[in-house]
Order: sequence, then C-alpha cells, then structure tokens
Amino acid sequence: MKEDSSVIVIGAGLAGSEAAWQIASAGVKVTLFEMRPKKKSPAHHSSEFAELVCSNSFGAISSDRAAGLLQEELRKLKSIVIAKADQHSVPAGGALAVDRSQFSRSITNELSRHPLIKIKREECPFLPNPNQITVLATGPLTSESLAQEIKEFTGEKECHFYDAASPIVTGESIDFSTAFRASRYDKGDADYINCPMNEESYSQFHSELIKAEQTEVKGFEKESALFFEGCLPIEQLAQRGIETMRFGPLKPIGLWDPRWGDVNDKSLRMLKRAHAVVQLRQEDKAGQLWNLVGFQTNLRWGEQKRVFRMIPGLSKAEFIRFGVMHRNTFLESPKLIEPSLQFINRKTLFAAGQLTGTEGYAAAIAGGWLAGTNAALLAKGLHTITLPSSTMIGALTNFVSNSQASIRVQNKKNFQPMPANFGLLPELDNKIKNKRERYKKYRDRALGQIQKLKETFLDKNTITTII
Repeated sequence: MKEDSSVIVIGAGLAGSEAAWQIASAGVKVTLFEMRPKKKSPAHHSSEFAELVCSNSFGAISSDRAAGLLQEELRKLKSIVIAKADQHSVPAGGALAVDRSQFSRSITNELSRHPLIKIKREECPFLPNPNQITVLATGPLTSESLAQEIKEFTGEKECHFYDAASPIVTGESIDFSTAFRASRYDKGDADYINCPMNEESYSQFHSELIKAEQTEVKGFEKESALFFEGCLPIEQLAQRGIETMRFGPLKPIGLWDPRWGDVNDKSLRMLKRAHAVVQLRQEDKAGQLWNLVGFQTNLRWGEQKRVFRMIPGLSKAEFIRFGVMHRNTFLESPKLIEPSLQFINRKTLFAAGQLTGTEGYAAAIAGGWLAGTNAALLAKGLHTITLPSSTMIGALTNFVSNSQASIRVQNKKNFQPMPANFGLLPELDNKIKNKRERYKKYRDRALGQIQKLKETFLDKNTITTII
C-alpha cells in the first residue's frame, strides 16, 4: 500500500471510534461512516459515537480481574475510549462505570475535531472495493443491507443472539425509607442503591415476573430465540426457578443496611440479612439517574412499570427509559478472520468489536485498537501485528480467530460470544493453587508483555511482528 493510502471505518461504536482514532493517530487519513441519525438502530437512543446501549459499566476495575486487566492493557496502549471512560467515570464501587451521555459526547467531539478524520453521517450499505483498506466495526446491530452483503461475502449463515438493556429510573423517585446505600462487602464508598426484599416480597415479585407479558421477538418465534448467557433478561432468569435470581443479580450476600444494627454481630447478620437485594447503579455524574443492575428485560413497558414497582423502595419509581431487547449479529469468526483481525480471503478488510464474537465493552474497544493499528500499518506498507495470547487482548483475538481454541474453551461446536476471562489465557509455567495469587501472576505476565510491545513497537514503531 502507498504511504498516503486512506482507510474506511464503518461504524462509530466503541470499536469503530477506537479504530478511527488509532488510524488517525498514526498519521493516516480516515473516513468514518456512521448511519445515525439518518438511519436509526433498534437500540440506540442518540446519534453520538460510542453510545452504550446496555449497561453503563465496563466491569471490575481491579487489574487482577479479567475485565480490569483488559482495561489496564488498553490504558497502556493509549486507548482513547478507555481514557474517556476514566475521565467521565461515576461512582460504582469496584467497577468502571460512566456517565454515558458525557462519555459518548466527548468521544464524538474528539473524533470530529481530528484533522485526519472525515465523518460521513450516512449508511454504508455495501462492502468497499477490495483494494480499499476497511475496518468493519458495525457491531451487533449491523444494518440489514450490509449484513446481507457480509453474508454473501463470507458464505456463512449469520449468527445471532438476543441482548437486552436495563431500565433507568430517577434518583428522586426512590424511597430511601426502605432503600439504602452500600457497596457489596463495603468495598469502596457506598456507591450503589440497594432495595432489600424479605422472603414474602421476593416470592410475590417472582410470581408476577414470570407471568408478566413480554414483547414479541420480531421475525422469530420466542422458542427459537437465543440469549447470551452473560446478559439474560431478568424474566428468563426467573423462569429457571425461584432461587435463580438470588444467586445472580439479586444475591443479598455482602450487603448490609446500617439501620439493621451492627454488621459485625454474626447472629444479628444471619437473622436480619435481606432475602434478596435489587441494586441500582449510578448513570450520570449528578446522581439523578440510576439503572437496575442485571434487569435486562423484554417485558412490555407497562408490565415493567407494574412489576418493577413491586420492588421495595421503587413503588413510586419514575422510569426515564424502559428496558428493551434487540437482535445482535456476529460472525462465525474462527472460520473467517486471522489473529490480526484481517479476513482470511481479503487482507484489506478487518473486523472489530462485537461483530467478531467478543462480548463486553472493553473487548470491543480492544478489537478496535488492534484493527485500527493494523489498518494503519497496512496503509503504510508495513506488516500487521498480533498480540501474545498471554495478554487479555491477544487471548480474545486468538479465541475469535482460531476455531480449535474456541471449541476447546466452550466445549461445544457452535461458536458463541465470549467475554474476557482468565480461562482464555495459557497456563503459567509454575502452577499456583490460590486463585487470587494466580490471577495476579496472569496480570503481571500480561502487563509485562504489553510493556514490551510499547517499548519495541509503539514507542519506536520499528518491528512488524510480536511473538
């Protein structure tokens, strides 16, 4: 490729925004396509870049947790999206959560000001010419026309699952005579609002939840709908048994209202601990908006209001946004792409983000970083890079580009989305039984590899492959 070759990025979500920034930062011109607001998606609410359509949380921030390690790798690699997430974070205990409006707006403004980024607010319904270097970052909500084009190009049946978003309520409508502020196990500040349930109120809530009317899944029968296990609608969890929610998003362990008495009194703690707890996480800097943690849902809006107002403390909740469900699309990536995120049959075409089958915000950003970096290298006539599988970014890209690795981890033939987790990383040379210590070693090894990458490639920009 010529020195002055430009790159097209399709989609200005988390992956596309990161990819465009990395390409432009490398001195290569970018044309960034975003169809909103001219054409809306089933889940987005604004026309801003990198809009978070589900939770506002990027997961645990501690680097000895899988999500936290992924975030830290991205910080070291100078990710613009993670930097903006840190800048617009809101209190969330041990998690990185953001004021989603300020976060998306700041990324939109940053990319719009960059002299090498040209933004086109229109749909790109077809794949560009094979000679054109392109990053495909349309995410799980790829438009129908482009999805059909991708299907014809790959020759594969498109994969899909269903994803849902949680409702958001106003803070002033929460009843604090019942609800209380606390973080689980008192880690950090009291960043969450907690609505405790006794056994009777929980049983009544469960009973009404499983009977509540759901919105019809458009285009598919409900029986055939596939749900991603890491983001199940709350009513689907409830259908699995009365106790399921109490071992998931409604688990009461580690949450204590000081009004109940001395938390250090073991007998009192066992006697008075809530049967279940619904948590709400802050949505905005001012603390005026709160989302129901783990309450992704496909219930009809009227049913959401009726059933969720049964939660103690939310009897007069004012809903700013109801939960919604949408179909997500992803590729059969292990058959189609290389660890560099290039398509096997078209080296000028890269895939990034949730379209590849990674799950989670930080994973989407990671795909954008690698695809953008490699697209810039290709535009400059250099070889693309891959990251070591001992890093979380490298492990995720290995998973979506190696069918045997995917099958080994999932222990099944059907490729399904995968979030960041330590099970993807290769074992340590010396086995460590203690899980916490083992995760710290994984972290140290991964960050050491990232530092080596920075010293040999990012800072000097000389090498062409990473072993």
